[in-house]
Amino acid sequence: MDCLPNNSDNKTLKRWFFINKMDCLLKESNSFYSLSSDRRLDSMDLKSNHTALVLADPAPLNKSTLRVSSGLLPYSGATLSQNLFLTVPTMKAGILDIRASNCLDSMESSSPPDKKSRDFNNDLESTDTDVAYRAWLLKYPSALASFDQITNPAKGKRIALFLDYDGTLSPIVDNPDCAFMSNDMRAAVKNVAQFFPTAIISGRSRDKVYEFVGLSELNYAGSHGMDIMGPVRQSFDDHSNCIRSTDNQGKEVNLFQPASEFLPMIDEVFNSLINNTKDIRGAKVENNKFCVSVHYRNVDEKDWTVVAQRVHDVIRNYPRLRLTHGRKVVEVRPVINWDKGKAVTFLLESLGLSNCEDVLPIYVGDDQTDEDAFKVLREGNCGYGILVSSVPKESNAFFSLKDPQEVMEFLKSLVVWKKTSTLCNK
Repeated sequence: MDCLPNNSDNKTLKRWFFINKMDCLLKESNSFYSLSSDRRLDSMDLKSNHTALVLADPAPLNKSTLRVSSGLLPYSGATLSQNLFLTVPTMKAGILDIRASNCLDSMESSSPPDKKSRDFNNDLESTDTDVAYRAWLLKYPSALASFDQITNPAKGKRIALFLDYDGTLSPIVDNPDCAFMSNDMRAAVKNVAQFFPTAIISGRSRDKVYEFVGLSELNYAGSHGMDIMGPVRQSFDDHSNCIRSTDNQGKEVNLFQPASEFLPMIDEVFNSLINNTKDIRGAKVENNKFCVSVHYRNVDEKDWTVVAQRVHDVIRNYPRLRLTHGRKVVEVRPVINWDKGKAVTFLLESLGLSNCEDVLPIYVGDDQTDEDAFKVLREGNCGYGILVSSVPKESNAFFSLKDPQEVMEFLKSLVVWKKTSTLCNK
């Protein structure tokens, strides 16, 4: 039986609590991870002559996969129309405040306290956070520590890389207009794109994320995949939402915009939100072309209720728009059958990498909207999702990275691995 230390010895007391709590949590986590690992192994094929995980053949990716069931969308009773749009039940009078309250709940749950606002002088609180994160890593192992586990199944395959921007390639900052990626990160992305087809899928407008990144060798998808610029493919010429265009270098490209008819509505909502939130200190409204983002990172938490109510005051008259939540941002988006998971599927087809058994897609992202892409890769048993997070949270990803710095190290490791593999095969 453990002996409780003398209460007057605070350091010893804290250490005793830490050791016992760590032991209990790790025992529980090991048991959970054992079950999680069994499920992970069950979902993949293992070659008898190899100790590493090997992915089963990718699920076919074709035009039929560009549609998902209405069950994946947030409105019960909604039905799909032929042009990707949904028929949404009209909002009933009298439920606005309830919806605003639900919005506030989502704002709070999706916005953990900033590191700078936490009390790191509290040893026990810091210890709790550290223990929880280590336990969480048992379910979502570090992609750096598990690098061989990721790359061994990639031998003989072509890796296709998909990256989120904010919180993945750049840090989350107070001013969204200042979310610049470092020169080192830009160099890492540029280098990895020399060896693997690489695309950035962001909630930002496509033009804005291109300004941040500034690399012409990448493919870009903005507005959570509702604005995709990719290589010309003859098979998409008859697609109603796909048109020929040119990029910044004058090269002919395909431009896919499944929510193009929403542009006037989005602009109207953007202007209304600007007017409705202009007196809320710290609020910032951003037009991301096919969606509108209301940032409340710099808003006093006591005013979050006001933000939620003002947003609902605007969108109550737009039943074909919906709200989604990110890290201290509320987003107004069209109710269409499209998300980042669909964007991954579309880009794989655009790059000529669908229906290929020798392709391994990897998606790296940090936000709730990236879960759609993680889910596509997990359910299709065709690739890996990597969640970027420094705090424990549930995800459809297989692996994790702590922050953009670790993302950069992962990208560099991919380049080294590819160069080494190429030399070994000569």
